[in-house]
Amino acid sequence: MERMGRISRGWKLTKLSLRVIRKDKEILLLPVLSAAFTLLVLASFVLGIFFSVGFEQVFEGASAVTGLALLFAFYFISYFISIFFNAAIVGCATIRLNGGDPKVKDGLRIAMDNVGRILVWAILAATVGMIIKAIQQRVGFIGRLVMGALGVAWTLVTYFVVPVLIYEKLGPWGAVKRSASMFKGTWGETIVGSLGLGIIFFLAGLAGLPIVILGAVLGGFVGAIIGLLVAIVYWMILAVVKTAAEGVLVAALYRYAITGQVSEGLEGVRFANPWSH
Repeated sequence: MERMGRISRGWKLTKLSLRVIRKDKEILLLPVLSAAFTLLVLASFVLGIFFSVGFEQVFEGASAVTGLALLFAFYFISYFISIFFNAAIVGCATIRLNGGDPKVKDGLRIAMDNVGRILVWAILAATVGMIIKAIQQRVGFIGRLVMGALGVAWTLVTYFVVPVLIYEKLGPWGAVKRSASMFKGTWGETIVGSLGLGIIFFLAGLAGLPIVILGAVLGGFVGAIIGLLVAIVYWMILAVVKTAAEGVLVAALYRYAITGQVSEGLEGVRFANPWSH
């Protein structure tokens, strides 16, 4: 019965995250800004390498160390941007869940107030991510499965790191330990909530395929291209909404785990104490 209860609560949390996004549509600007800054960083790295030493030389011979350093720098900056704006989403979501009316500037202020901790966490997260990817590229099929499983485990135990960083002011390793402990208490709701969002947006993404097919039927090759472009825009919008909803879900789960209070919009949901298992 408890397992079914966790599934039910996880699903209700999934719906909550979407309701918050519908109420505070300005939150969607944060993942858009994150993507825009990431693309700018990618473009600067690509153009910098292209106009300096070229792609073929950057990972060969004496340039290999430089190439690895550049790769880590890109990983780090990308992680920092993602974590920074994710912190802003969590901040906005927490304000809403506490009954406030968040603005984008509120989330950005919360992220800026914790930029030092975010910076250190980005270094650690980028290092772990790069190590896992490097090992995956050098081992066989079974090894890749094992490293993939380790990557999933790392993602789960660090699920609450961002809210822990910004609200409990812990360092990176302290935040990882705290996050792992919180995940242990809310594992069912966390997994079901995340899977719920994934399934919802996967099914919504399938709706883009008929657009391409319809374009091909009505306009041949040109119609198919136009349909594909429309579908790509649609998928990009879905990705933005999904990213924002995931941040809200983290905030909702964290808020309950800390306070035991039911989040806004979940008045009918009663959780078991996450620390009692």
